[in-house]
Amino acid sequence: MLVKKLIKSFSVLPLVWLFSLASYGQSNVNLKFFGVSLHPKGEINAPLMPLNPDKKGYLVFNLGGALGYEHFLRRDKFSVKAIQALYADCALQVGGFSHVGVRWVVFKKGRHSLNGGIGPTLVFRRNWYRLKGYQYSGFFRGDKNDRWQYRLIPLAGELEYNLMVSERYELSTGLIPGYPSLISISFGLRRWINP
Repeated sequence: MLVKKLIKSFSVLPLVWLFSLASYGQSNVNLKFFGVSLHPKGEINAPLMPLNPDKKGYLVFNLGGALGYEHFLRRDKFSVKAIQALYADCALQVGGFSHVGVRWVVFKKGRHSLNGGIGPTLVFRRNWYRLKGYQYSGFFRGDKNDRWQYRLIPLAGELEYNLMVSERYELSTGLIPGYPSLISISFGLRRWINP
């Protein structure tokens, strides 16, 4: 019961914040599509992952997306970003994450920029204990009888490369490094509200 309330509360926070800041200062909205999950050490539950071409879980395709809002506190330097993602996880079950973090521009030259960020992230998914052959890996919390598994990561990071294609639009690639367990890659667009 507590887990459900925590997931609902944390999931709504980024969306409320997104709409409350949308009209102030330099800001952008971004939409990214998943993507690819890399498990550098492989994955013990690889047999449960249908979009797993190497059969060991090193590379797994995911389907879904993330909506984010970024508000710059200092133009081209520091920002705050909220992201809400919903996707089919590696076992093609419902999963997602909610993230709020501070970010900085690592470099910006011409049409290219690289941003880095850090902040708390709540990751959740449908309970894999329901899947025949599931082996507990130690990452997600939740009992066998719970509907959801989850993990609150106090300091999760993100790297984002952007290529400007017009004054308002940029192609964007996100990398969420959870090494050594997981690295997620997503692709999408970033649209400036107030360039």
